[in-house]
Amino acid sequence: MSNRRPPGMAVARLRCAAAVAAATPAAAARPLRRQPAFLPVHVPGAARLRLSPCRIPPPRAAAAAMSSFARAEHEAGAWYAVPGLSLRDHRFAVPPDHSSPDSGAAITVFAREVVAAGKEDAVLPYLLYLQGGPGFESPRPTEAGGWLKKACEDHRVVLLDQRGTGLSTPLTPSSLSQITSPAKQVEYLKHFRADNIVKDAEFIRLRLVSDAEPWTVLGQSYGGFCAVTYLSFAPEGLKSVLLTGGLPPLGEPCTAQTIYRACFKQVQQQNEKYYKRYPQDIQVVHDAVRYLSESEGGGVVLPSGGRLTPKMLQCLGLSGLGSGGGFERLHYLLERVWDPVLVPGAKKSISYYFLKEFEMWLGFDQNPLYALLHESIYCQGSSSKWSAEKVRGEYESLFDPIKATEEGRPVYFTGEMVFPCMFDEIHALRDLKEAAHLLAEKEDWPPLYDLSKLNNNKVPVAAAVYYEDMYVNFNIAKETASQIARIRLWVTNEYMHSGIRDGGPHVFEHLMGLLNGKKPLF
Repeated sequence: MSNRRPPGMAVARLRCAAAVAAATPAAAARPLRRQPAFLPVHVPGAARLRLSPCRIPPPRAAAAAMSSFARAEHEAGAWYAVPGLSLRDHRFAVPPDHSSPDSGAAITVFAREVVAAGKEDAVLPYLLYLQGGPGFESPRPTEAGGWLKKACEDHRVVLLDQRGTGLSTPLTPSSLSQITSPAKQVEYLKHFRADNIVKDAEFIRLRLVSDAEPWTVLGQSYGGFCAVTYLSFAPEGLKSVLLTGGLPPLGEPCTAQTIYRACFKQVQQQNEKYYKRYPQDIQVVHDAVRYLSESEGGGVVLPSGGRLTPKMLQCLGLSGLGSGGGFERLHYLLERVWDPVLVPGAKKSISYYFLKEFEMWLGFDQNPLYALLHESIYCQGSSSKWSAEKVRGEYESLFDPIKATEEGRPVYFTGEMVFPCMFDEIHALRDLKEAAHLLAEKEDWPPLYDLSKLNNNKVPVAAAVYYEDMYVNFNIAKETASQIARIRLWVTNEYMHSGIRDGGPHVFEHLMGLLNGKKPLF
């Protein structure tokens, strides 16, 4: 579920990165100030020391022990600044499995507290931001701007790096290589879905928010899925919920096939619109597909050691077809497919520039969680069995790149889908291939939603539903909304899935208006 970042930052990250650009307006990155040493924080409700009946420690020893406990559970840094904002870093020690807190070494979950400059000591309600993904970190603000600036007018914003991302014990190809057995990798990875992300959020709220008051949650894309899990299992922690392109499918044990069937139809429409705008790219893509298919092994070697094949080329649609400005970025990328001919008679070749940019568009080498867990986020007590690959087979007459080239039809790009071939063709994912197959067959996934709780929900919810959303199908989102009590929808075709990035202040203000009565029922 991505909030894909613009090329060079990687994906779905729309689900991913729509919000990154929203919170950090396009500009040259400014280096953050060096972080001071972390300071121990008082932990409300912290467990008291068990004192031995034989020996009571002296006061200084008891205080030192309590200080050590607090420091281990929650550490907070000093305030620092970027233009227009003050920020403070928090690190929390949480169990990998909240249902069995003593079962393994604690992991770190990182959250960045953000306020408008000068409001460090102001009494403000908290707003937790849940990033799109799965597998992508929260925005890194470089200055006040976008939805974040608007939110900080009246809130203390918490940017959470969901477990396994950013600074929250990041799971990368190199860190996952420490777990040498694929079966053990799966046992570890199963704790990195929405259920435990919500438990992390509650852990943080109880230790960060004054008097452990409920807070507002803003969920973008997959972050919205997590927010609906929050409504299902911990509504007592919520004051209100804002969703932007983030209403998950409900009902079936595994909704992945339903999602992909709907998404393939939307992806087809996006391809048709793309080629209508850039008809010259039909031939460009034909030439690229023909070159790749006729190359040794059916593709060319990527800078990282992976391989670009016709099927992998189609994956550019993941970032290029579903976000604001995506069509333009994809077109400008395709302008650079070929190396110039410097010497008459030189062999035609795909440029290093294009190959490098292709890898940066996908970004799986830095954020493998997206590829590993993408289908699992739809599973409750059932396996996904590579649903996207199966549904693609139903549309193969439309999406076969070689056949389309031979017949002179436009080669359709694919959308937000993960295919088994990625674990062969993306170098950084190859060692995770067996774990990926085990995850695709795993059936005993715990529940992510409680329909009874949602039907009787008491928490005010406002949701932006994008009519032409390629990532979260409009009709499925409407069906889900009908299952959530106290929800108000804003249906719009003004924005695509990246609305929180492209029109952040407007989107945020409109949703808040639905909650606070400024947008009355009619």
